[in-house]
Amino acid sequence: MTATNVQSCWTVVPTPIGPLLLVATDAGLATVGFHADERLVSRTLARLTARFGEEPTALPEPPGARPAPEAGRGPAPGPGTAPASGPGDGPGVLRATAAELAAYFRGELRGFGVPLDWRLTGGFNARVLHALARTVPYGEVATYQDLADAVGEPGAARAVGMAMGANPLPVVVPCHRVVASGGGLGGFGGGLETKRALLALEGVLPAPLF
Repeated sequence: MTATNVQSCWTVVPTPIGPLLLVATDAGLATVGFHADERLVSRTLARLTARFGEEPTALPEPPGARPAPEAGRGPAPGPGTAPASGPGDGPGVLRATAAELAAYFRGELRGFGVPLDWRLTGGFNARVLHALARTVPYGEVATYQDLADAVGEPGAARAVGMAMGANPLPVVVPCHRVVASGGGLGGFGGGLETKRALLALEGVLPAPLF
């Protein structure tokens, strides 16, 4: 179903894995996009304009260095819990997300606390992503089969992989922690080098030598 008249805003933040596009509504963070060059930003904003009925507006100021919430230093919270900025404040959500991402990449944050807007996913995909956010903490991994079992669909491991690829909130909803049953990394929308870098940051894989 297409939502209409949803106000949203966006910004791009630099990170060690490349620039990330962040889009938030008054309900919370709605999109994280890897490799946010001009083409990716333009394509994503056009898609969201069609979905939301209004063009997302650029954040009028760079994200500030707002301290990440102390709750983020413990186990990963469930989706939308322990918000760093409450609903009704899209720009505040963007600034809080930028601060949390900076802390995460410094190795100081283990669980994101920003509120999440889940409207860009639904059905089976949403069930799987919620299960991922609830059950796979920082520094651990699960297989596609694990998540299929977690949502009561043991024959749907392949569909879980597709849900990971359609995740609108990567990094924050950590699809990089989902790997193949045989020990391989599996796929990743941001590219396997990005997946390796995130898993190395969390101590799952050794850090690259170069």
